[in-house]
Amino acid sequence: MKTIAAVALALSIAAPSIAAAQSAPAAAETVVVTADRMIDVIAGKVVEHPAVFIVDGRITNIADARIIRWGSDVRHIDLSGKTILPGLIDMHVHLTSLAEIGGYQTYKYTDSFWSAVGVANAGKTLRAGFTTVRNVGSDGFQDVGLKQAIDNHYVVGPRIIPAGYALGATGGHCDTGGLPPSMDRKQISVIDSPEEARAKVRWLHKYGARVIKICATGGVFSLGDSVGAQQLTLEEMKAIAEEAHRLGLKVAAHAHGNDGIRAAILAGIDTVEHCSLADDATIKLAADRRTWFDMDIYNDDYILATGTANGTEQESLDKEKLIGRLQRETFRKAVKAGVPMLFGTDAGVYPHGDNGKQFARMVEWGMTPMQAIQAATRSAAEALDMTADVGAIAVGRYGDIVAVNGDPLKDVAELADVDAVIKGGVLITRKD
Repeated sequence: MKTIAAVALALSIAAPSIAAAQSAPAAAETVVVTADRMIDVIAGKVVEHPAVFIVDGRITNIADARIIRWGSDVRHIDLSGKTILPGLIDMHVHLTSLAEIGGYQTYKYTDSFWSAVGVANAGKTLRAGFTTVRNVGSDGFQDVGLKQAIDNHYVVGPRIIPAGYALGATGGHCDTGGLPPSMDRKQISVIDSPEEARAKVRWLHKYGARVIKICATGGVFSLGDSVGAQQLTLEEMKAIAEEAHRLGLKVAAHAHGNDGIRAAILAGIDTVEHCSLADDATIKLAADRRTWFDMDIYNDDYILATGTANGTEQESLDKEKLIGRLQRETFRKAVKAGVPMLFGTDAGVYPHGDNGKQFARMVEWGMTPMQAIQAATRSAAEALDMTADVGAIAVGRYGDIVAVNGDPLKDVAELADVDAVIKGGVLITRKD
C-alpha cells in the first residue's frame, strides 16, 4: 500500500520542470545570475545589469555584470532581457485546500487526499514565483508534514511557515459547521477560555507550528455565523498572543468585522487577515500600533464568478457579495492612512498558482507597483522576522529570485505570469 509520502513524491516527479530541481545544489557550488535589471526592494530602486552570486543557496555578492568576470567553474543562469526581483512571499495560503472543491463536496474525500493535493499546490505556488508562504490553517498538521518533505528535498515547493490547526471558538469560523447534533464533537481547533487558549498554543508549537492562526470573527465560508461578528474574546486573544510570543511565534488573526479587528490589535496580534469592515478609528489604531494588515482583495473575483459550481453554498456567496467591495474600499483607506500592509491571497479559496493576479488589484486600489512588490517581499520578511533569510536580493539571504520579461514597476500585472523562478540558487522553471 502506498504511503502519502510515496504519493507526494510521485506527484512531484510528474512535473518535468520541477523534477530537474529535485536535488539541492552541490556543496560549495557557485551560481551567478545575471539580468538586465534588478528591483532593489530595500532601497526602492532599480539596479542595472546585476550579477548575483550564490554559494550553497545563499547570496554572497552582487556586482555589475558588465565589469565582473567569473570562471568556468561557476554555473551561469543567464536571464538577459529580463527584470529580476526577490522570490515572492504570500502571507496567507492554504496549500492543502482546493478552490475547485467547496462546501459539502469536501466530505467526499478521505482525509489523506488533502495531503496529496498539498504537494501539487506547492509545486504550482513555487512555479508562480512564490518561494516562501505562510500556511495559515491546515488539519492534521498537513502543512508541517509538507514543509518537512520540501525541506528534505522529497518534494519541491516553497519555504513554508506552517500554522497547523487554526484556533477558534465553539460554533465559530474555525469550528466545523453545517453538521447535525448527532455528529457533534469538540473540534481539536476549538478553545473556549484563556486557559484552553494557552494550552492549545503550546500544543501547536510542540508539533511544529511556526505561526499561530486564530479566528477572531465569523467568515465567508463558515455556515451559520455572521461574517463580521466577533467570536473570540479580548482575553482569549491576549492569552494566545502572550503565549505565542513567549514561544517566539507570531500570531495571525482572521478578522472581517470591526470589533474583532480592533480587539486583535489591542490584544497584540501581529497580523490581521482580511480586515474587511475596519472603520476609520480602527484603521488609525492599526497605523499607530504598526499592526500589519494582510488583505486578500483579489479572490472576490473568483468567488463570485464561479458561484455555486464548485459546491460553495449560496449563504457563503451572499456573505462575499456583502463584504467584497467593502474590503477593497477598506484596503484603499488603510494604504492611505499608512497602515503597514502585506501581500496575502487566501489561495485555496481561489486556485493555487494564480497568486500573482492580486498585484494588479493592489495597485488598482491605491498602492504603487513598488509598494505592492514590497508588501510581498521586504515587508513580508519583516513581519515573519526573516529579514536575514528572505524578502530581498541581498548578501546573506537565500538566492530566491523571480524574473519577468517586462518591467513590473510599469505594469505590475507582469507578476501574474513570471518567466523564471530560482530557489536557493536552483533554477526551478524557465519559460524561454
